[in-house]
Amino acid sequence: MKRSKINTAMRNADAFLKKHHFYLPPFGHWTPDEWKQKGPEVSEIATHHLGWDVTDFGRGDYDNYGLLLFTIRNGSAKNLEKARGKIYCEKLLLVGVNQGNPLHYHWVKTEDIINRGGGKLMIQIYNSTEDSKLADSDVTVSLDGVEHTFPAGYIVALSPGESITLTTGIYHHFWAEGEMVLCGEVSLVNDDYTDNCFLEQLERFSGVEEDEPPLYLLVGDYAQYYPHAK
Repeated sequence: MKRSKINTAMRNADAFLKKHHFYLPPFGHWTPDEWKQKGPEVSEIATHHLGWDVTDFGRGDYDNYGLLLFTIRNGSAKNLEKARGKIYCEKLLLVGVNQGNPLHYHWVKTEDIINRGGGKLMIQIYNSTEDSKLADSDVTVSLDGVEHTFPAGYIVALSPGESITLTTGIYHHFWAEGEMVLCGEVSLVNDDYTDNCFLEQLERFSGVEEDEPPLYLLVGDYAQYYPHAK
């Protein structure tokens, strides 16, 4: 993706969040120059990949096939192993109208996906087979604590305030209808490098064409700008 496209997506996100009275933590608006001055006391942000994540999954068509995410808090695999400390994650996702993203499931992570405002969030769901294909079996999920069973490929429509719990092995992808959706995610520890199983081969993190300076850093930028990044 071009850095200019990423910056535009971030500016649009800022405006949309302001409209919905949702506020990012302070590090969400640190500039690259500010990151260069930060010490080891903020290393958790870089180590746990908190912050901005804008991707077109390598397709080069962000408006129609992409996603903007912001990880607010996150633990680590070590926390899970010890069952101590942060074993949870909270993310913000901005889902565009008819903006697609890939079918995927998670090996470890169970997550709640919440429509926190905007249009309707449409989520298509399937079970997975043992060889990670789409199953044709019914899918059982919880919608705000109420169990529902749907046929394979069913599209669940979530209005603002509604949520779905997606357990491990459930393929899903989503898009917005009517208006962009301010989407929340509350889950077990998130690891985008090892815990995503995509139905098709793609790039989880887009390469960046530096046609202008970064507005804010992506999680993949920390190693370049933050002197204490590992």
